[in-house]
Amino acid sequence: MPNRHHDVHHAPGITLKRLPLRKAAVCFIGAVWLCLCGLLYLQLDQSRSHDLSLAQVASTNLTRAMAQQAEDTFMKADLVLTSLVDLIQMDGAGPQQLERLQKTFARRVLTLDQLHGILLFDRNGQWVVTSFESLPRGPGVADREYFKFHQQNVTSVAHIGPAIRSRENGEWIIPISKRINDKDGNFQGVLLAGIKMSYFDQFFKSFSLDDKGSMFLGLTDGTLLARRPFVESQIGTSVAQSEIFKNLLPQANSGSAMFTSSIDGVTRMYGYRQLEAYPLVVTAASSIDTILAGWYDTAFRSSIIVALVLVGVGLFGWVFIYQVRVGEQVEKDLRRAQEALELIATHDSLTGLANRRLFERALDIEFGRGARQVSPLSLIMLDIDYFKRYNDTYGHVVGDHCLAEVARALKSCCHRKADLAVRYGGEEFAVLLPDTDIHGAMTIAEQIRRSVIDKNISHSGSPNGYVTVSLGCYSFVPSGRDSMDVFIQRADAALYQAKHSGRNRVASLSTESSVETLMRSDR
Repeated sequence: MPNRHHDVHHAPGITLKRLPLRKAAVCFIGAVWLCLCGLLYLQLDQSRSHDLSLAQVASTNLTRAMAQQAEDTFMKADLVLTSLVDLIQMDGAGPQQLERLQKTFARRVLTLDQLHGILLFDRNGQWVVTSFESLPRGPGVADREYFKFHQQNVTSVAHIGPAIRSRENGEWIIPISKRINDKDGNFQGVLLAGIKMSYFDQFFKSFSLDDKGSMFLGLTDGTLLARRPFVESQIGTSVAQSEIFKNLLPQANSGSAMFTSSIDGVTRMYGYRQLEAYPLVVTAASSIDTILAGWYDTAFRSSIIVALVLVGVGLFGWVFIYQVRVGEQVEKDLRRAQEALELIATHDSLTGLANRRLFERALDIEFGRGARQVSPLSLIMLDIDYFKRYNDTYGHVVGDHCLAEVARALKSCCHRKADLAVRYGGEEFAVLLPDTDIHGAMTIAEQIRRSVIDKNISHSGSPNGYVTVSLGCYSFVPSGRDSMDVFIQRADAALYQAKHSGRNRVASLSTESSVETLMRSDR
């Protein structure tokens, strides 16, 4: 069989590696898809980061305004309390001063919109005088947090306590209070100013905030004083475990962050700030849904456009790849047709063996290789004995079958890829054996002879009664100046010698032109 030395598809010349066009097209289309998706992702990511950055700045500015307003609100109330504490500690709060104190309290409340009222309590928590026209009745305020604070703390600093309901009219207020001492510094009572919860509610509403936005005023311990949206049940609750109080405030007194609220579970961009003058914290936040509403709309429209482009590129790519596949299939069919034509041109159609054209090409290659490598080259020529009689007896159709069977026997003995079995013409065959000396050629020739006999093809015109072959072998080391015709003639001479010696045998011709005949008889 032809090998890589003899194959017509490995003829000398430059072979260009074919570009895998279909794979390249798929990779290109995939790269375009990835680039478009990557660009869309980068654009949307930058746009989202920009919107979040603007929201962060807005929340920071809002908390700064809230902090300033809250500080001003409590500072004004604190100044009123301070002046009144000085007045009470200087003039006292006896029966003769009560009427004047009540009018003073009432005037001060009228001057500040945030004040619900001003109230003075004695050391037992009972009302002494208020800004209201009549004193409330009841058990007093000894149970209130602010009253207990001043009983236990000598400080003259104003105290802001948790929000409470006024026992005067039930309105929610944020108490800011101061301790009243006698001349010896002993506890004499508490002066309290109530900040209206509604004041902060109106203040919060003055800011443009989305429906899911949030504003918060609380103590530094996490107690909620006022919030937008207002939920009465949440007033006075603790948010000390929230992100702001637990993690952010210990790191910085102001800043911004995005997280999910522990109160209502809404994710927002929060700005927060702790007041410098009072133990208060303010926060303002916008929901992420509102902040990114425009971004979501842009992302949707951009994604639709990119998706349409991707679909278009995909359809174009599919058509292109389909056309490439069609072209490749056509080329493959042409290649198969070319290979079939090459096979027809270089192989015998009856036996499937190489023909003389491929034999001559292989001889040219092996002559050159043998000369370069100084390796022996052998040739076996064989002929079917009494084949004319066979055709005359059995007919040409059976004769063709006989030729095919002999060709199979021949191929079965050519074990190496380099060996080339040839139908030389008519009933004559040849076997080219590279890197094989005369002894190896004789051995293979004998194997061929035995293989044909083992086929047991009946031949009444042969003395043996079955088909046999005669074989002639010749071997030499090419020098580079040798003649292929002489090489073939010497192998043919050995074959002639085998036939003259009685057929059904192997003969060899040495390089000195002396004839050695190896007789093989099956009788």
